[in-house]
Amino acid sequence: MDKPVLDFLLARRSAPIQELSEPGPNAEEIETILRVATRVPDHGMLTPWRFILYRGESRVEVGEKLAELAEKLEGPLSDARRQQELTRFSRAPLVIGVVSSPKESIKFPEWEMFLSGAMVALNLMHAANALGFGTNMITNWYSDKEEGRRILGLAPHERVIGFVHIGSHPRNTPDRPRPDVAGLVSEYSGPWSES
Repeated sequence: MDKPVLDFLLARRSAPIQELSEPGPNAEEIETILRVATRVPDHGMLTPWRFILYRGESRVEVGEKLAELAEKLEGPLSDARRQQELTRFSRAPLVIGVVSSPKESIKFPEWEMFLSGAMVALNLMHAANALGFGTNMITNWYSDKEEGRRILGLAPHERVIGFVHIGSHPRNTPDRPRPDVAGLVSEYSGPWSES
């Protein structure tokens, strides 16, 4: 048993995005993070996911476009609400969009491809954490809007799995209550019925 790996996994938690700071991962670290991320089940080797990197000035550009979209949908925004949208992608040094990009297949359903992408996102977070960075994954309102997805660089057939915010963090985030695993487990006892 590899106890350090288990201890690492048992200590996983999300860092508050506003606490993620420079420096973010460098080019070599990003490549490592992405290589680890792709080590997931992928039936048929379809690679039904991809990544979008938001860094530097592109994070500010995205915020401006999201603020415009929010105002178009909601009407005039308060200063606080506008600031919230302007900084959506600029709070952390790096945001990696994990995108579900399903492929045509008669054998593998699209929902399975999406699940493969969700595993990519979790592996990505584990890899960044293992390199010493804090992470937090969100989707937010713009992920459910066709125009929001277009602004963020997704094609019409693609969907957001998550936006992983990555940056330096002191790793002092308090843990939150975790589920009682015993209450989530049952032994198989035949097909489900209401009785």
